Amino acid sequence: MTTPLAYQEHLPAAPGWLNKGDNAWQLTAATLVGLQSMPGLVILYASIVKKKWAVNSAFMALYAFAAVLICWVLVCYRMAFGEELLPFWGKGAPALGQNFLTKRAIVMETTHRFDNGTVETPAEEPFYPMATLVYFQFTFAAITLILLAGSVLGRMNIKAWMAFVPLWLIFSYTVGAFSLWGGGFLYQWGVIDYSGGYVIHLSSGISGLTAAYWVGPRLKSDRERFPPNNVLLMLAGAGLLWMGWSGFNGGAPYAANIASSVAVLNTNIAAATSLLVWTTLDVIVFGKPSVIGAVQGMMTGLACITPGAGLVQSWAAIVMGIASGSIPWVTMMILHKKSTLLQQVDDTLGVFHTHAVAGFLGGLLTGLFAEPALCRLLLPVTNSRGAFYGGEGGMQFVKQLVAAMFVIAWNLVSTTIILLFIQLFIPLRMPDEQLETGDDAVHGEEAYALWGDGERYDPTRHGSLQTSNTAVSPYVNGARGFTIDL
Repeated sequence: MTTPLAYQEHLPAAPGWLNKGDNAWQLTAATLVGLQSMPGLVILYASIVKKKWAVNSAFMALYAFAAVLICWVLVCYRMAFGEELLPFWGKGAPALGQNFLTKRAIVMETTHRFDNGTVETPAEEPFYPMATLVYFQFTFAAITLILLAGSVLGRMNIKAWMAFVPLWLIFSYTVGAFSLWGGGFLYQWGVIDYSGGYVIHLSSGISGLTAAYWVGPRLKSDRERFPPNNVLLMLAGAGLLWMGWSGFNGGAPYAANIASSVAVLNTNIAAATSLLVWTTLDVIVFGKPSVIGAVQGMMTGLACITPGAGLVQSWAAIVMGIASGSIPWVTMMILHKKSTLLQQVDDTLGVFHTHAVAGFLGGLLTGLFAEPALCRLLLPVTNSRGAFYGGEGGMQFVKQLVAAMFVIAWNLVSTTIILLFIQLFIPLRMPDEQLETGDDAVHGEEAYALWGDGERYDPTRHGSLQTSNTAVSPYVNGARGFTIDL
């Protein structure tokens, strides 16, 4: 039977090893993950904060997305997925050359060996070029930094943030990625992190809380009252985040295969369950459903299912959704208010609860519910299974716990060192006069040009003879509104 023309080899653009379906899906998945950050989290952050911080919050996310990409291709991709330098770190090198990007993708150090040194599972070699894999993994690195930013919105010096992003990417993110995904010691030990419960969510939550401590709190007035400036736009950003998660977990198998399909379904099941549980608890305790609470519940469900999305059955995804909609709710709404330490640290969007707690919870539950048949589809260690399925499953739970402790310790220490180093040259927190004003002082721009924001009415600019006694803004370069006299 003749092979259809579309599937025949066409050198050099379509060599025999290229699977067009896998390549198309992986590029689509990467784009979906990218949309979670830009514009998803850009919109969500700009909308969920006070109006005076909308521009600054959006810009922190936008800057991180761009800065991470350049650092990623210059050195960081191969630190996370290249040849081993240390058991937890790869050798940094550029991922820019034609010869590197057009060859068949390979995750260099993912060859898994038995204790006697013989090969148990060969290195992962997806059926598309390295350029696709480099871009796909970039979108994961970018969203991790942007999630971390949620802990320090509304007061971190933007210049300090600009220095922090590349340093944290190099000295924190690449370590977790190599250790768990790139062939490092946790990968070789058999720890399961399907799509970033530890590499992304636990690390961003712990680092976010650590950064919030060192940067310091917002103004007292902002901590006491910090209403979202646009709830409907916040929901639009949250929707992009949710839908983009199909690429987040669906692309993790590096192919358009059965595990990818299972992961996408489980991702949506867990998110929906968690949202409903969180909302139900809000109604029971506070008497009314909260839209912000629903978004928080959605995020905890997505973070919780991530470490096991393609490895657990769908009934387990519901169980994980119930856990992620209730346990982070308790830590945020009850324990946070009773903890002296957590009260002292100003985690603006509660990233510790929505990502660190949820990611940690998901990693442990994966150690319980990882299903043996699904594990055989993906994992390098034969006979992998969760404790619920007996055998070596109990040890898997222990591995998950130990790996979480490593990720927590590394991110706490590395984030602290990075911020203390930056503080030698740049103040971490904005001065109080900028904190009072917000975007107009920091960027000379405002999110909405509304009348009545404390600016003098200028009749020569707006075509009216009417004057105003409104106080003058000391920042003259900000956005200006207008009025129309009928």
